[in-house]
Amino acid sequence: MFLWSVFALMTAAAILSVLWPLSRTSWRQAGSDIAVYRDQLDEVDRDSKAGLIGEAEAQAARVEVSRRLIAAADRSEFDHSPSAGSSLWRRRAAAVAAVVALPVIAATLYLANGSPQLPGQPLQARLLAPHQDTSIAALISQAEAHLERNPNDARGYEVLAPVYLRLGRFSDAVNARRKLIALGGDSAERQSDLGEALVAAANGIVTADAKSAFERALALEPGELKAKFYTGIAAEQDGDRAKAAAIWSEMIDTAPAGAPWLPMVRDALARVGVSPPKVAATGPSGEDIAAAGTMSEKDRDEMVRGMVARLANRLKENGSDVEGWQRLLRAYVVLGERDKAHEAAADAKRALASDPDKLRRIEEMVKSLGLEG
Repeated sequence: MFLWSVFALMTAAAILSVLWPLSRTSWRQAGSDIAVYRDQLDEVDRDSKAGLIGEAEAQAARVEVSRRLIAAADRSEFDHSPSAGSSLWRRRAAAVAAVVALPVIAATLYLANGSPQLPGQPLQARLLAPHQDTSIAALISQAEAHLERNPNDARGYEVLAPVYLRLGRFSDAVNARRKLIALGGDSAERQSDLGEALVAAANGIVTADAKSAFERALALEPGELKAKFYTGIAAEQDGDRAKAAAIWSEMIDTAPAGAPWLPMVRDALARVGVSPPKVAATGPSGEDIAAAGTMSEKDRDEMVRGMVARLANRLKENGSDVEGWQRLLRAYVVLGERDKAHEAAADAKRALASDPDKLRRIEEMVKSLGLEG
């Protein structure tokens, strides 16, 4: 309450300091000026008659004083005219309105948004405090600056690597994975992550370096799932569909119920001409895999086209599956149906328009497959 009283007194003092001069009738009385100039004319005449000044100086003084006398007389007539009084009244009314309205507006705004009970916040403390709305780019810059000062911080590279991969900075992700292995030691998981980053940097191709990383991971831990999956991808890209099918079938056979990666492996298995099992607990038998390997090229082609058609129909119902769109685009290109690939790319962009990250992944796939234009 004391604080509000101080504010009120300060406001009242400011208002009075402005209103007090306005309450006076005039800052300068023109009538008194006329009397002074007349006295000066009389004094010039006396000095001239007494011989104190020459006639030329007297005449010049009379002209100057007369000019000032005329100006004072004009001001006197204006101050007493009705229009002058009206103008003065308008100026005073505007001033009063301003000095009254400003405190009212200020008080209203302060009551709505201010709080005198909040503690002070020194500038240094605000600069050092973490910002809650800091952007991802700013956080990455801070982490990178930290690693420049602490280049041996393995934990920093471990945190940044998946962020780089998510943002499409694949070369940075590869470098971060290599740094992590060099600083934090080797492991199956880290080798698999390095291989994944290398595959992403090569637009989905399992390069020799990536394949070596996956083989190293499997040597350290034979059951490393990511390495096994990408080993199947490598076999598929080498044209060995039977080997790819065997790898992925084994993964499905040994998968725990409800494993989140099962749909992806089933789709990969279907891509090489083997129907995925209906139930997660069972997989294609060795006979099924062998039969797929001995199918005629025509039968296998028909089976693959059937799988692609089912995938396309599913994407019409659920267009948010970016991995599904990527598989569909790649399948059309492999089958030589580039017109359908262009149509699917357009459909994917429309379906994923509200998700910038997924849309970027589709655009990268379109570029890598040569479907631009």
